[in-house]
Amino acid sequence: MPPNHAATRAAVECSLADLSLRADAWVHSLHMDAAPEDRELLLRLVEIGFLPGQRVSVVARATGGGDPLAVRVGRSTFALRRREAALVRVGAMPPAPAAQ
Repeated sequence: MPPNHAATRAAVECSLADLSLRADAWVHSLHMDAAPEDRELLLRLVEIGFLPGQRVSVVARATGGGDPLAVRVGRSTFALRRREAALVRVGAMPPAPAAQ
């Protein structure tokens, strides 16, 4: 029986806040059922490029609590708080293309 690719992908997903330093990952989704006060934050994340299929990595963490994170998405680098990064779901493999 072939492996369940959806289950395999789901097993390797985590939040961007939990991604290991310098590990390559791909955006799978945003945590769209976040609290109402996070809606503007979700829009900002989309506007700066955190879209499904985009390659991301955490390039640095602040000493101490690790907040903020320096995160590379595409060719740009942004500073995100851990709370902001936690809204981005990432995986070790690119997301499966949407069915047409």
